Amino acid sequence: MGRSLRRRSAHADLALSAQPDIDTTLAALADPVRRRAVELLGQSPRRAGELADALGLAAPAMSRHLRVLKESGLVEEAHPDFDARVRIYTLKTGAMDTMKQWLAQTEALWADQLSAFRTHVERRRK
Repeated sequence: MGRSLRRRSAHADLALSAQPDIDTTLAALADPVRRRAVELLGQSPRRAGELADALGLAAPAMSRHLRVLKESGLVEEAHPDFDARVRIYTLKTGAMDTMKQWLAQTEALWADQLSAFRTHVERRRK
């Protein structure tokens, strides 16, 4: 089996096994408000109210967006010891690992395909 074919096969295996995770992540990040919330949480952990204020949203709308982000596994919440009613949201460590791996393998697949196409075109010119 050639290197390119092995790489395609490995990519297909990862794509099939990771698809639910990737689909869920992409669906959660499809909304611009949720992407902006992720960017803000990348700067520092925040309370839901802080996120709502920064994004210009009402509390119920922010709560719905945070629920989607939590269900997708991108965000987690913690309760500080001083007040169990307060929720601090943070990005979940490693939540994007499957997505990053899939993107890297997809990029490699495209690079292989483009290289093969270039070789084909150059041979036809001769």
